[in-house]
Amino acid sequence: MRDEPTWRIPVGLLGLLAALLVYGIVIARYVPELIGGWHALAQTVVYLVLGLVWLLPLRRFLIWMETGRWG
Repeated sequence: MRDEPTWRIPVGLLGLLAALLVYGIVIARYVPELIGGWHALAQTVVYLVLGLVWLLPLRRFLIWMETGRWG
């Protein structure tokens, strides 16, 4: 347990926000062109998957913010 604040938390939060912004812009820019003609249910599945896939690296990132280690 740490007793004093660390620089990793604010930097990590800003990095996370920046990464999510870039990810969202890329998804909003390119995915509709690729799947725009698909059936609505298929598009829903794609957007659900893309909406959850950013969570995969989040655990290790949060561990780094808290401890300074990646695992």
